[in-house]
Amino acid sequence: QVRLVESGRGLVQAGDSLRLSCAASGGTISSYAMSWFRQAPGKEREFVGVISWSGGSTVYADSVKGRFSISRDNAKNTVYLQIISLKPEDTAVYYCAAQRWMAGVSRAPRRDEIDYWGQGTQVTVSS
Repeated sequence: QVRLVESGRGLVQAGDSLRLSCAASGGTISSYAMSWFRQAPGKEREFVGVISWSGGSTVYADSVKGRFSISRDNAKNTVYLQIISLKPEDTAVYYCAAQRWMAGVSRAPRRDEIDYWGQGTQVTVSS
């Protein structure tokens, strides 16, 4: 059973940059594609981006392209979400998720394709 734990600065200012981490334990994530989702207050959880098991391919939601970047370090069993030029509308709980995709990534995963979820980490962007 893989356990995912997200972490990062919780309160930032508009225009700042931020890196969130998702550390896995209880198993290796090297054979999993890893996704990030977010859920803003009063809104549905939305897809942010996904990285293939090798790190060789990524897909991002149109709303975050150019500002969000996902990377991974399989040796550290950790995935990262780098965000630049933060906006107040980026305020949300950010979740990482694992899905057993052994090929490259070309789309967002469906909810039923997610094998593991993290518990989420709150990011608040003040204006």
